[in-house]
Amino acid sequence: MTRAAYGDAAIYSQMAWDSLAEWKQLGERIGLPIFHQLGVLFFTATPGDYFSQTLAVNRRLGLPIQELGPSELRARFPMIDFGDVELGLFEPDFGALMARRAVQALVAEFMGKGGAYVALQAQVSPHQGPLASIALSDGSEFEADAFVVAAGPWLGKIFPELLANRIIATRQEIFYFAAPPGDPGFRPGSMPAWAEFSGDEFHYGFPDLEGAGVKFAHHCEGPVVDPDTQIRLSSDPALQEITAYRDRRFPRLRDAALTKAEVCQYENSSNGDFLIDFHPDMPNVLLVGGGSGHGFKHGPEVGRYAASLLGGDGQIEPRFSLATKNADQKREIH
Repeated sequence: MTRAAYGDAAIYSQMAWDSLAEWKQLGERIGLPIFHQLGVLFFTATPGDYFSQTLAVNRRLGLPIQELGPSELRARFPMIDFGDVELGLFEPDFGALMARRAVQALVAEFMGKGGAYVALQAQVSPHQGPLASIALSDGSEFEADAFVVAAGPWLGKIFPELLANRIIATRQEIFYFAAPPGDPGFRPGSMPAWAEFSGDEFHYGFPDLEGAGVKFAHHCEGPVVDPDTQIRLSSDPALQEITAYRDRRFPRLRDAALTKAEVCQYENSSNGDFLIDFHPDMPNVLLVGGGSGHGFKHGPEVGRYAASLLGGDGQIEPRFSLATKNADQKREIH
């Protein structure tokens, strides 16, 4: 994968689209849905560059997208109070991935083909030159010709001198609410996956998918945390904020019971782009990270790109390079 293959502004859209077929095939292989085609609705009360650029990129790449005005939004998605909303973009062929199920299925396939999976902590000793082995927490050493370190929010802790200020782990809270009994408007097929970008605020959610409840989250720059020690209990202020938003935009869910709350963590790079590049001191160590909040859907293409780099056939995409990451936090959404 190169800039020539994808182009700059379109790189994430094309990667997500190219990955989609792989996710569907995985679901077919295991006989369970990995991808739910819900359609994805983006809407805003403050149209700006993000929406105009998204529309332009999708049309240039030939990806399906529909531009919707206020009256069309109200007619098609009556479960949402669009009030002051001016514009919507609907992508009918996208939806939701079942991430936990996908990871479990891929691990099972990997082991079925002779791979080994161990749940142990790893430690890399910094030095100059190729890395020969990684120390594991059971006292053993894992040896290989090359290594991919894709440690999520722990990436900055494994390489603190290099990445402590380039990969930041933040706390994010997610809430699920019971749909009103007998109201089909919050089920897949009626309610899409959705995201509202209005001003500086970004909320998103999903319908009642596989009985988990209607999902809501406030995509914000949460507090920086240590992934080993942060408290995994949800907070009252976050619940109050999301409830107020829910009641304003989804009034039919007012007084809906909370069914589940989760605390997760993002591992964003300093500028929001992926980090996929070799360690500057250990040339056989490929660093892969910076994808939290937006990266999972790109997984097959990230894997293909990483494999091409390890095989010597690929070139570093400038947006994903270590050189573009610094200590100044200016994270974007992709």
